[in-house]
This record gives sequence, structure tokens and C-alpha cells, in this order.
Amino acid sequence: MRALLLVNPMATSTNRRTRDVIIRALGAAVDLTVEETGYRGHGTLLAATAREKGYDVVAVLGGDGTINEAVNGMVRGERPAPALIVIPGGSANVFARSLGLPNNAVEATGAVLEALREGRRRPVGLGQAIWADGDLDDQPVGDEAEPEHHQGRHSRYFTFCAGLGFDAEVIRAVEGLRSAGYKASPARYIHTMLRHYLITDRRHPALRLERPRQRPLDGLLLAIISNTSPWTYAGNRPITPTPWAGFDTGLDMLGLRRMGPATMFGLTRQIVGERVGLPRGRHFVHLHDEDEFTLVARRPMAFQLDGDYLGERERVTFRSIPSALHVLV
Repeated sequence: MRALLLVNPMATSTNRRTRDVIIRALGAAVDLTVEETGYRGHGTLLAATAREKGYDVVAVLGGDGTINEAVNGMVRGERPAPALIVIPGGSANVFARSLGLPNNAVEATGAVLEALREGRRRPVGLGQAIWADGDLDDQPVGDEAEPEHHQGRHSRYFTFCAGLGFDAEVIRAVEGLRSAGYKASPARYIHTMLRHYLITDRRHPALRLERPRQRPLDGLLLAIISNTSPWTYAGNRPITPTPWAGFDTGLDMLGLRRMGPATMFGLTRQIVGERVGLPRGRHFVHLHDEDEFTLVARRPMAFQLDGDYLGERERVTFRSIPSALHVLV
């Protein structure tokens, strides 16, 4: 079995010694090639090359952003997509933890090696975001940065979440802090979220929800789109605004019509920790198991996929792609 291991050398929760241990362990089980990512979009290019060369497996040692890049390279093209191995190496590791993997890279390696020996793999659905040319802050870095760009349309897959509005503003700010040398951490995200809550526009809802064969719904301030649950983690505590979301169903969404202190406090109280029921509140809008919907903004709004800021958008269509890839887990 031929496998390509993509390593993000800048991953926040691994070091050279850990990476060497993991490489040796995987190399003893498969015919392994190792590549390090060197720039934004590099993981997409490397994973797409592995698919075209007929690799059986693409393994990723890195965070959610590196995994997102690899997935976008794997699932496009004429050849069958390789199977995916995920080894968490980032700060949150939402996708890996949603699959039930340990949050420790070495322990997760043991789990995926067991899956390899037993031939265990599971189908995983993906989300897909589609937008048109003309939105602000398009940030392609070569062809690999925008995996699909045809007739003025861009698309990108996501594994666990997307967002338009406040959550993407927070991610944009944290990415700026990381570029300045600060380390991403739950405390950093919480501090940034509180600071941006004070400056974001909470008075003028700008989002409209459009669904096929249904009337549009206006008046949303933000929208959280989920392909699985949890949406993210605060340390070891899951954050579950869409607890019914899963890799075997369509997309879920939580929209907010108000973002006043009482609304946000009530939402926070309901979504921190393991939850079964939906958050309850008269200013909440829920979608569950949707095949497709579109968010239209009256002004450019920050946009993120899998925790990566992707510029400002005014219209994004979200689709569910069932059983898009297989994960060894």
C-alpha cells in the first residue's frame, strides 16, 4: 500500500521528535513518502498529485487547515480519491476529534495503524462552498489555492464547519495575531471573541437565507454552518451549537437574529459541553440535514471554512456532498 504523509512543520502541537516517531511507525506499515507543506495551498497541490499518481492513502499530520487543503486536493479529478488518515497536530483538531480519534498525535497514530491492520474505513460526507468572482479579498496563491475556478466561480470543500459573519471575523483577527508571532490557544480565541463582540455590527442584520422551493428568510446577523458536531472545542470542552449535525447527514445551520448580551449569554450557556437538544431561543434559526442553501449578504462579510479565513463574501451557496471520501479510523 502506497501512502503519502503530508506534514505541516509549523503545526502547533507537535515537534520534530514526535514527527520522527510517527514517520517511523507509519513507514513500518506502508510504503511511505513524506512531504512537508511550505506555503498556503501547498497541501492541496501535494494531495492532488498523490491522487493522480495512484496513491492508496494520503495521511495528514497537521491541524484542521492542513487537513482541509489535503481533502480539497484528494476529492477532485478523474481518479478515485485515496483514503484519508488523520493525525492531529494543530491547536483544536476538530475534524480528528469528531472522528473519535485521540487528541494526542502518537496515540492517534496507534489508532489509525490499528484501522489499517483491520481494514477499517468509514465514508464521510463533506460540505462544499461555492461563490462567484467579484467578492472582496479573493486570496488565490497559484492554482492550488482555489481548487476549482471555472467560469468565474470558485468552490472549496470543508470537513466540519463554515461561517459568515462574526465567527469569521474572530478567525481573521486570530490569524493576524498568529502572523505577528502569537500562539493560537483557547484563551486567545476567547479574548479575541470578546473584543470583537464589542466592535462588530450587532444592530443591522445583513444576511438573507435562501433555500430551493422555500421563501427567503431575512434578518440574520450571523450564520454557523456545520458538517458535524462539535463545531469546535474550548480546550477539552466541546462547543455544540448544532448538536444534530453529522458526517452521515446533510448540512446544519444556526443563525442569529439578535446578538445582544442576553441572547449571547443564553446561547453560550446552552452550547458549551455535550448537548443533545437544539439551543432554544426566539432569535435562533435552525436548519438540519439540508442538501443546499445560500446566504446572501447586503454588505461584504467575513467568511471562513474549517477555521481558515477566506476573505469577504456577499453570496455563498453551501451544498452537502455525501460519502465524498473514506477515512481510515
